[in-house]
Amino acid sequence: MTAYGDSVSGNCYKVQLVLHMLNIENQWQEMSIANGDTQAAVYLAKNPTGKIPLIEFDDGRVLTESNAIMGYLAASSMLIPTDEFCKAKMYQWLFFEQYSHEPYIAVARYIQLYLGLPDDRLAEYHSLHAKGYKALSVMEATLSQQPFLCGEQFSLADIALYAYTHVAHQGGFDLVEYPHIRGWLTRIAQIPGFVAMQA
Repeated sequence: MTAYGDSVSGNCYKVQLVLHMLNIENQWQEMSIANGDTQAAVYLAKNPTGKIPLIEFDDGRVLTESNAIMGYLAASSMLIPTDEFCKAKMYQWLFFEQYSHEPYIAVARYIQLYLGLPDDRLAEYHSLHAKGYKALSVMEATLSQQPFLCGEQFSLADIALYAYTHVAHQGGFDLVEYPHIRGWLTRIAQIPGFVAMQA
């Protein structure tokens, strides 16, 4: 399969982590959001939304949306709990990541890292921090009770939330008051197959 992604993107990094941790053979096609690669006609023919990541199979089928790609790649692996309740908790965190975490932490990072904090986005940038810190507080409370988001088992939930949390400082978030998150970040970096984000 061919995986299309921008290695600086947290959503693409999720897919990279799953590919590495499960040792899945693939061809990585580096894309640049900043250079407009995702808006090129040849790419829009694969994904009309112009978003990455995307995986393309040899038969031409494509799959988009980072959490859907992770779920497909990790099917029947140790990254998805077999207990049905634990699996539901994993999905709970995946939805949390998309609706309560990524829209604030990732967007603040985009404004700071990709755009360089332009004056016309500063008010938006600062407004994102309250809800971003709220999401981090929810994670901190959970991780104060258990090593991973779904308990003792490392899962896709951890990968999904690690992606943007470990670079939250690039969006102006300070994790000094979140010791359990910082410990969790360290544990994840020690998981076999872990690969660092390629800056």
